[in-house]
Amino acid sequence: MPGLYSTLVTSTSDLQQILNLQQQNLPKNISAEELKSQGFVTFQHDLEKLQQFHQLAPSVIVKDDEKVIAYALTVVNEARHIFPSMESMFVLLETLQWKGKSFHDFRYYEMGQVCVAKEYRGKGVFEMLYQQHKKSYSHKFDLLVTQISTKNHRSLRAHKKVGFETAVVKKDELDEWVTVVWDWR
Repeated sequence: MPGLYSTLVTSTSDLQQILNLQQQNLPKNISAEELKSQGFVTFQHDLEKLQQFHQLAPSVIVKDDEKVIAYALTVVNEARHIFPSMESMFVLLETLQWKGKSFHDFRYYEMGQVCVAKEYRGKGVFEMLYQQHKKSYSHKFDLLVTQISTKNHRSLRAHKKVGFETAVVKKDELDEWVTVVWDWR
């Protein structure tokens, strides 16, 4: 299929392309100005971890022909042990309420990381990722939850535009995080 389209991860090649895109957007690999204006990804994964995530629930990608140009990682509750840094978010959610109810009362999952290749930013790709998440998972889940560094202003604005709402702001040993929720009910 020529052109841009959203889909779920289906191959090791897709996962390897995610890792390549992730590498390009880690804070250590971009300038301070780019970090501030364009955003960044915080965590670095490996192929084995991504394969484990995707066995439980495939992540969403956007491709330009066969090239992965954006991704949004799907991390279901059963995957929380795979990447220990994600565990703290699940633990935090277990202590919170959303719209007057405990998170235990909802079916939810985490979006583990989102990234769009530099040359595709500002072209609707971010929305494509999240609309595919909704299309693929809203029949199984009530909420999509993610955490964003308070320093990542571009990501905070983009998530708000999609429909995410702030649940809580919390600081840990790595950063200060905004936990945001997209309510699909």
